[in-house]
Amino acid sequence: MAEKPARPEKPAQKGPYPEGVPCWVDAQLSDVEAGKRFYGQLFGWTFREAYGTSQWAYKEGEPVAALAPKADGRMPTVWTLHFATPDVAALAGRIEADGGRIITAPTRLGPHGTTVLATDPEGAVFGLWQPGTHQGFGRRHEPGSFAWAELYARDTKVANDFYGTLFRDALFGPGASPDFGRADLAEVFPPQMPPHFLIHFRVADVADALGAVQRLGGRVQVPPFDASYGRVAVVTDDQGASFAVLQR
Repeated sequence: MAEKPARPEKPAQKGPYPEGVPCWVDAQLSDVEAGKRFYGQLFGWTFREAYGTSQWAYKEGEPVAALAPKADGRMPTVWTLHFATPDVAALAGRIEADGGRIITAPTRLGPHGTTVLATDPEGAVFGLWQPGTHQGFGRRHEPGSFAWAELYARDTKVANDFYGTLFRDALFGPGASPDFGRADLAEVFPPQMPPHFLIHFRVADVADALGAVQRLGGRVQVPPFDASYGRVAVVTDDQGASFAVLQR
């Protein structure tokens, strides 16, 4: 699961994403309306209701993310990464066989698709998405859209073995261009932080983005640093959900 260098922007996706490719992100928030104000001003997103009380975010008319209300106030306020699959039930079985855990059974979201929530062997949470009418990102790798996901793991060998087996074709197959990598948790975060995926949104300028985050009530969690895939800073929104901004 080697990290990849910066790559050109990709056009809007017209068909299903291959299995193992990050295809969607959503945030579970206490206050979705506040989230719309924060991310709308930060990234220029517009919103419309998609399923139930969830709101899909759009950039230039294409879907880029979703904001959803927390079903239980005790749930964490987080961004969650979803990997594409043509068969969530089969992939869920492979996850359990390889040492992961299924948190939620396959759940159909109307005509849009079917989702599963899972963890890897170290407990990092991620989602699976089997598309119906909704394929996932309409735009990515452009300012204001998903650009990268970094898995911060306690044991990178465990992570490499698990994801390298689970998503071998996406990571190592012909034409593979994975949108996620891995790093040692202790390199960036305090030791008490659990393993997790950190969603990166692309911005034109990290310094400008940090100024906007702070003006909107968020905070800088990790100041800018250089990674192999660009210049990164870790922030939280005004409700405590962590994400990163990435300048390439």
